[in-house]
Parts: sequence; C-alpha cells; structure tokens
Amino acid sequence: MHDLLRSLVEAYGPSGFEDALRDLIRPLVEPHADDISVDAMGNLLVHKSTAAAGALKVMIAAHIDEIGVMATHITEKGFLRFTNIGGVMPHTLLGNRVRFADGTIGVIGVDHSDDRGAIQPLSKHFIDVGATGREDCPVRVGDAAGFDRAFVARGNYLTAKSMDDRIGCYVAIEALRRLPADVPHDVTFVFSVQEEVGTRGAEAAANRILPDVGIALDVTRTGDVPEAKAMSVSLGDGPAIKVRDSGMIAHAGLVRLMRRRAEEAGIRYQMEVLDGGSTDARSMQVAGPGCAAGCISIPCRYVHSPSETVDSRDVEGCIQLLVALLSGSIDL
Repeated sequence: MHDLLRSLVEAYGPSGFEDALRDLIRPLVEPHADDISVDAMGNLLVHKSTAAAGALKVMIAAHIDEIGVMATHITEKGFLRFTNIGGVMPHTLLGNRVRFADGTIGVIGVDHSDDRGAIQPLSKHFIDVGATGREDCPVRVGDAAGFDRAFVARGNYLTAKSMDDRIGCYVAIEALRRLPADVPHDVTFVFSVQEEVGTRGAEAAANRILPDVGIALDVTRTGDVPEAKAMSVSLGDGPAIKVRDSGMIAHAGLVRLMRRRAEEAGIRYQMEVLDGGSTDARSMQVAGPGCAAGCISIPCRYVHSPSETVDSRDVEGCIQLLVALLSGSIDL
C-alpha cells in the first residue's frame, strides 16, 4: 500500500497541470480496463463494459488534482508574488515549501508586520526560489506549483500534502484490481481534473458518459480533534457515507444501498453531513438529464494543509464498500 500511495501523494499535480498524475495512473489501471481514453479536459476514463442486459451506466470519480499556487509577478530581486489554485489557506503558508513542474523548490515567506501574531492575507506572501533578480529566476509568470512534503506513515495514520484526493485515486485503483470480471454494470472510472477549482473535469466527463449512477471518492473533514467544529465523522470509524454537503444532497436510495451493502459485508461505516465544500458528485448529479449521485468519503484530518491525515483502516473499508456496491445489483 505505502509504495503506491507514496508515489501518488508526492507527485506534482496542481489543478490544470495534472499530466504527471495521469501518466502515473494510466499503466496501473490499463490491465483492468476494457478501454481507456483521455478527453479534451485531461480526464482519464477507464471503462469496464458488461454484456448484462439492462445494465446501468455507473461513473466513479476520483480527482487527481491538488491545491497549489501560481506565480503572478516577479520582483526586481527575484521573489515571486502568487495567487492560489483552489482552497489555499493563508495560515498554512509561512515557511511552507512548494515545487514547480521543473523541480524548482520555493520557500514561502511573508511581508513584515508589526503584529507578528496576525495571519497575513495571501497577497502579503511571497516565494523565495533562490534567485537574485528577475533575470536569473527559473520561474515565469503563470508557472504553477504544488506544495512539497514527504509522505509519512505513523501506524494506521497516513499523512501527506495531497491525500485530497490521491487517497480517492488509490481507492479507485485498488477497487479496479479487486472487481470480478463479470461486473453487472457498465462502469467508467474517471480520474478527474480541476476538481479543486470547481469540479470542472467531472462535469465534462459526466456530460459525455451520461451515467445513471454517479459515485465520487473523496476526503471529508472530521470532528475528532480538540475543539473541532461538531461533526459526526472520526478517523478509524470506517468510510463515511455522504448524506449532504454544501453542493449536493445525495440520492436517498443510493445512501440506503450503501448502508445496506456495508452492513451485509460487515464493513464499519459512519454517516457524513458536511456543511462546507463539495465533491465531483455535485457535477455528476446535474450533468445531462441528471443521475443518482452520492459519495464514499475517506475521513481526513487537516484538509487543505500540508499534512492531510487519513487512517488506513478507513481506506480499506472504502475499497471494500465500493467493490461490494459494483459487484451486486444497484436497486434504488
């Protein structure tokens, strides 16, 4: 598990710049696909067909992009001003490191303030790439960077800068490997792009596939750390079956089916009601004529920070639940 996950979470892939991730994942899933393609957005579509009569079209989406930053200006002394790509939070920035596509490493600093305890806005931060001026700066305006942090395993706890949503990609890859050859549905696994900037890749893919059922694989926040905002999701208590988030209300029949399959398989699970954020399920739900959409969530502490943390037992439960769903009838 750790070797594959390490390769996924340490890879470079901010929204809009996901080529390396797609190239990493493609050879891992090709042996398990009936056909595989890349659309104009850059989504990787992995299709498993079936001969079963009346088969449903099912779309499984896990996004390969991560939050990051983009250079907007280079000062005379070679420092970079930047903007965010996705939900970058200013309080995570000072002293953090970023990596550009060519491997250039930058350290994030902040402008002087008399109030050293105040969290400065994004506009007050800069990136130091070791340049002495514009002319020797290896970065150009428009270059994107992802955060740079090594994967760490601490017992069952797994920590990395991009569990959101490389852990969902890991669940999808493992489920593909475990699915029986005679899956009774027409299933397309979509490794989607640009989720962090508006679930754009999944929207394009869903409008192409027009699924009957759509299931996102993504992380969700937890309520199990000191003074956390109340939320009934904890690390180690199993996959979270989403009921609602700020972008969608899951299909009630699909929620019931997920619960039933989990109980039949003896998979420990928890119910998720999230009051902020959404997933690719939002785009799948309203694409084309619409579909029955839901989400299997991996509980994650410190989302959108350099140390997003999941529990390997929850990850295994997510894989088992997805395989159980796709291996049986989907009666909503």
